[in-house]
Amino acid sequence: MTQLIHPTAYVSPDAKIGENVKIGAFAVIEGNVEIGENCTIQAHAVIQPFTKMGNGNVVHPNVVLGDLPQDVGFKPETVTWLEIGDNNTFREGFTAHRATKENSATRIGSNCYFMNNSHVAHDCSVGNKTIFANNVAIGGHVEVGNNVFMGGGVVAHQFCRIGSFAIVQGTTGLNMDVIPFTLIGGRPAKHYRLNSVGLRRNGITGERYDVLSKAFRLLRNKKSLDDLPETEELKFLKEWLAIKSKRGLHGFIELA
Repeated sequence: MTQLIHPTAYVSPDAKIGENVKIGAFAVIEGNVEIGENCTIQAHAVIQPFTKMGNGNVVHPNVVLGDLPQDVGFKPETVTWLEIGDNNTFREGFTAHRATKENSATRIGSNCYFMNNSHVAHDCSVGNKTIFANNVAIGGHVEVGNNVFMGGGVVAHQFCRIGSFAIVQGTTGLNMDVIPFTLIGGRPAKHYRLNSVGLRRNGITGERYDVLSKAFRLLRNKKSLDDLPETEELKFLKEWLAIKSKRGLHGFIELA
């Protein structure tokens, strides 16, 4: 097995380490940890029990993965998990906690980028190709979709949902759900318009974009979406809206 482990690192004999993994100075890999192939764990990173990660992840210095949830009722002996996909980058000071209920998991997808000192709390779910800028913090049970960008200093209350392809303006506080495909910001937070740049970068243009624009105008006016062409994005939006929200939706202003 090909591995490069610094002599000052601690790797539990109960940890499962894949091929071509690099582990830096003073890193700590505890028992009941699984690390996939081609991962890099840099100096002083800590990966705690009941953490599973896929292939190609890069963990920068002083990252802590899989620590106990910040829930005063949690019993440390409870077996819960932090599950991480492939090809994620975790920058300095990032933290993610495992879940609270027996055999449940906090989940992070693949191809995400988490900047300095950002945080994923217990029982959260983060999709694929999502970016957290510096100091983003999401509370317990928050759901973040795919291709979401969270600006610097964004905070999200427990049980909020941030829909796929949304962009959240830096320093925004979220205490309600964010509709997919939108740009949201302000104090209090409001949906300003479609995330036109993000949608274009992901090939959602032409009629597909036009249908979304019409959909949000109808939503703003509390009208039905049923007469719109059933594009892939509209179907996703309807399904997302059909799920009962625990927090409600942020208010609208003029949408693009």
